[in-house]
Amino acid sequence: MVKISTTSDVPDSSTVSIGPATIESVAALAGVSRQTVSNALNAPQRVRPDTLAKVLRVIDEVGYRPNRSARSLRTQASRLIGLQTEAPTGRGSSVLDRFLHALSDAARERDHHVLLFTNAAPDDPALGYETLHRSAAVDGFVLTGTHVHDSRVEFLATHALPFVTFGRSWGDAGSPRWVDVDGAAGTALAVEHLAARGHRRIAFLGWPETSEVGEDRMLGWRRQIAHHQLVEGGLERSSEDPLDAASAMARLLDQDEPPTAVVCASDSVAAGVYRALSERGLRVGDIGVVGFDDSPAASLLTPALTSVSQPIEAVARAVFDILIRAIDGDPISEQDRVLLQPTLTIRDST
Repeated sequence: MVKISTTSDVPDSSTVSIGPATIESVAALAGVSRQTVSNALNAPQRVRPDTLAKVLRVIDEVGYRPNRSARSLRTQASRLIGLQTEAPTGRGSSVLDRFLHALSDAARERDHHVLLFTNAAPDDPALGYETLHRSAAVDGFVLTGTHVHDSRVEFLATHALPFVTFGRSWGDAGSPRWVDVDGAAGTALAVEHLAARGHRRIAFLGWPETSEVGEDRMLGWRRQIAHHQLVEGGLERSSEDPLDAASAMARLLDQDEPPTAVVCASDSVAAGVYRALSERGLRVGDIGVVGFDDSPAASLLTPALTSVSQPIEAVARAVFDILIRAIDGDPISEQDRVLLQPTLTIRDST
């Protein structure tokens, strides 16, 4: 039981005693219709800002929580979003961790939740999606780590299931709805910054050619080098293992004219560059180093690493908004393909 003393913006001037809060009692206290309360919870963009603020204030005061089970039976909607988790591989794990938390926050604000599931059959990546689809456990899916000929994308598209990908699918049969960060723009920012610091021979240490994301980042470096008429200081590739990256950086340093700076595909690769420079008795900073992803490790390295930062919170909000439109059956539009711009966090490594 809760006892609420109404304020001047609530029509009934008496003190109202009520049992467990319901959508009807919230509507009465806020002086709005039941549908307006529903819109405030499920489609706040349809409610006038002043009305929305009043309804949300009443909801907070009475502690109203929608009956998820009853609503699911009535609307045939679970209000759950499916996202498959992968075993940590190092590459982008901190980014995906941030994304998961940001997506959960964005979903909770609209009374949805994220359902995590794992892939029980590595040779059949779509199996988990098929199982959840048959059980009607989720309303839609969010995909990460997409690639050319991704069987998950093909399965979801074939069955006309609502889904959005964090990242482009890199192929003609890719996801029709996606949110991504412009990796090429990020490495271009890195080259721009290094050029302003006087570097003219700038190398790139990237991922294997099988990585579409890595190739996108490499192209940004190459284009900006050409734009400023700089010298390509060498191109090497490695895995995310810092030891592998250190070996790749050693090859760059063994050139007749080694680079004065290097742009890296990730912060883990940049950590390998630090190791290689230390082994040669060279100083990070004298040879400029830029990472990508601005992971927590970037500020812990010595000297602290300049790194390209992705707007993960904005990615998560855009992914959720697009997925809700897909679940509602809205036709695909240009609004469903969003390419966000990164920023550069400058520290001592440059």
